[in-house]
Parts: sequence; structure tokens; C-alpha cells
Amino acid sequence: MRILLYGVMIFWPFLTYGADERISVARFSQGDLSGWQTKVFAGETYYSLEKSKGTLALRADSYAAASGRYREITIDPNKTPILNWKWKIDNILLNIDERSRGGDDYAARVYVVFSGGIAFWRTRAINYVWSSNQAIGASWPNAFTNNVRMIAVKSGTEQLGQWHSEKRDVAADYRRLFGEEPSNINAVAIMTDTDNSDSQATAWYGDIWFISR
Repeated sequence: MRILLYGVMIFWPFLTYGADERISVARFSQGDLSGWQTKVFAGETYYSLEKSKGTLALRADSYAAASGRYREITIDPNKTPILNWKWKIDNILLNIDERSRGGDDYAARVYVVFSGGIAFWRTRAINYVWSSNQAIGASWPNAFTNNVRMIAVKSGTEQLGQWHSEKRDVAADYRRLFGEEPSNINAVAIMTDTDNSDSQATAWYGDIWFISR
């Protein structure tokens, strides 16, 4: 899987918010897809707004494909560092090594991309993933680049088919993973990808937003 970092490193963010506001990145529950764009890597994951158990969300169906949806947005992680989102998946991917290039597939992942400024090669990203086999809380470098780090927020089959609400301090995660202070966030993305494992996955993404501590 070619990681989404390289699809967003040259973004010029166009939305900036104040520190005291709730920053809504995705309002899928309202049927709102404004600002979301598509990035295709290998085949196209199909994304559509649908209801699941009474909740309107963005459904993702991937069949040996890899494409994501992203939104350009400027966020100061020192002011509003707490990322919130809702998601669920219908299945995990079997017999893969997520730490290898051949197994860099995930039923669901949420990207947070940090600007490298003029030094675009310093663009970095954190991927919050629903892992198929890594322990919850585990982190590791992406198989394609050391500028992207993965964190297993959920793992395995125990909670399949259920909505889950997640909360992460992205500034704290960045400091721990990269050993320095984070720059501004300039994009958020989601992706369900199965191209390397030649498999299938279905996931659902709910609303995504940032708040202060």
C-alpha cells in the first residue's frame, strides 16, 4: 500500500479555526461530504453514505483495492489536540504481516498528517488503525516510510460489527513517536485498503472532530 502521506505532502491548507472551537473535520452523520476528496493508489475502495443501525455514516467497501478520502484542514495540535472519531468494521484481514510491505493493509484507518512546511520531505503522519493482529496500543513505523507511524487503536475480531468511539491526544502521540514538537496538522484522511493482501474489507466511519484538552 502506498501510504497517503505522499498524496498530501504538497497540500496548501485552506481552513483555520480558533482554539476554543470544536473543529468538525467530518460530519458524515449529517450527510455532509463537503471538502472531502479522493486519493487512489491501487484500485478504488468504494465509499458511500449509508445508515447502519440507525446511524448515518461513510461506508467503505474494499476488494483488493486501495483508495482513501482526505480533507485539507489546518489545525494547531497544541490548541486542539484531542482527536475524536467513531468507527466500526465488519471483518479483519487474515494471514498478513502489517509491519511488512506485503501486509500493509487495514480494514480501517484514520490519518493525521502534519505539515513539513517548506521542508516538504519532513511531512509526517500518524495512522490510527484497526489492526488485524497487532496488540492494542502497539506502534510501529510504516512499512514504506519512517515518516509515518502506526498505532493500533483496536485489534482483532472481538468487537466486530459494533460502533466504537475513540479519543486520542495527537500532540502527545506525535511527541512520543517522533521525539519532537508537532507542527500544524494540514490534513485528515480515512482509508480502507486491501490491495496487498488481495482481500476484502468493509468499514464504517462516523464523525471526526478535534477539541481542546
